[in-house]
Amino acid sequence: MPELTPPDPYILLLTGAGFLIALVAWLPLALRKLPLSLPIICIGIGAALFMLPIITWSPSPMRYAAFTERFTEFVVIIALMGAGLKLDRVFSWRRWRVTWRLLAITMPLGIAAITLIGGGLLGLSWAAALLLGAALAPTDPVLAADVQVGPPKSGDEDEVRFALTSEAGLNDGLAFPFVHLAILLALTASSGEPWFAQWLGYNVLWEIGAGVVGGWLIGKAFGWLTFHVPAETKLAQTGDGLIAIAATFVSYGLTEIIHCYGFLAVFVTALTLRRSHRDHDFNREMHDITEQVERLAMMVLLILLGGALIGGLLAPLRWTDVAAAAALILIVRPATGLIALAGIEADRLEKLTIAFFGIRGVGSFYYLAYALNHVDMPEADRLWAIVGLTALFSILLHGLTVTPVMRLLDRSQGRDPDATEAAPPGLKGPAAT
Repeated sequence: MPELTPPDPYILLLTGAGFLIALVAWLPLALRKLPLSLPIICIGIGAALFMLPIITWSPSPMRYAAFTERFTEFVVIIALMGAGLKLDRVFSWRRWRVTWRLLAITMPLGIAAITLIGGGLLGLSWAAALLLGAALAPTDPVLAADVQVGPPKSGDEDEVRFALTSEAGLNDGLAFPFVHLAILLALTASSGEPWFAQWLGYNVLWEIGAGVVGGWLIGKAFGWLTFHVPAETKLAQTGDGLIAIAATFVSYGLTEIIHCYGFLAVFVTALTLRRSHRDHDFNREMHDITEQVERLAMMVLLILLGGALIGGLLAPLRWTDVAAAAALILIVRPATGLIALAGIEADRLEKLTIAFFGIRGVGSFYYLAYALNHVDMPEADRLWAIVGLTALFSILLHGLTVTPVMRLLDRSQGRDPDATEAAPPGLKGPAAT
């Protein structure tokens, strides 16, 4: 019998990757009717893994700041492409009125409220408090799959799911000017140099405007190549949904090269690409591949988050920080959401659901990592602890309530949540046929 030796790290990595991919395919189906979410399971797996004595490495976002920024950036842009592709509703100012209210009222009020809490209650510098508000005010497109619309042409697009999907798609880009404002305030605090003209002209007008226009142009180009060139060469003929990943990278890369908001550009590209041939079956192929890549990357990220949580990420917290994180999830978002929805024709359950499910997560991690990689802040460790705790609260609270609440919403609108046994978006398996 050959002597037993410790397994090769590569073999362990390969085995772990196999288990992870199996969980990506199976867990969403297994959790479909349970008051439990995939992100909760992933964080639990991560915490358990990194508690093993043989694992001495800690995935700290402060220690690996550049990797944290880039990996969260990757996960977000993939999620934004998937969110834009699955929206069936035609873009218009009137039909998207709930979205505009959430963007124009809820997000600015959320940023202001969190900034005041950070500067007044938590004792942070005003630059750090504004950064906290800018990072935590946007809802997350990655962790919100259970409250978003279904795949293209699936019919799962009620007002609540549409509002939460479109809000998450757009506010990730529109929060960026406030992140830059926090960076500018921190950089000019000692020098006293003027900053408003640069912020308004460059970070607001140029970066938002160029992001929208650039995303639209790239979406039009990919739409023409995919659906409208001669039949023998159009990309839809390939049946390969990887075209959506290509559009994501091209849109984000080109718009970032000209220094505008790539998050906003990717979502606009996805909307424009979908509009090129709204009813084509290839939209489903493109959506499915983005959903699968997003889900796999999200699980890896949340496993690392679980390791960071038990590795001391929350150590700098004070009791006021815990209270502030709870207030954001339980008071600030619901209150600002209901203010934005005042006067909208919708029943009370719909409004409460939209206001309550302001999920925080990967986008917040990206904004914080981005800012702290561009400016030094003495409160960096504490900011990471507050954002990490807020995301954990959101994942637990929203993950445990999303299934019963959305099933209740479906029943209240005359839909039977158990009428079909279709697989969750982006999955391939026996239930998908």
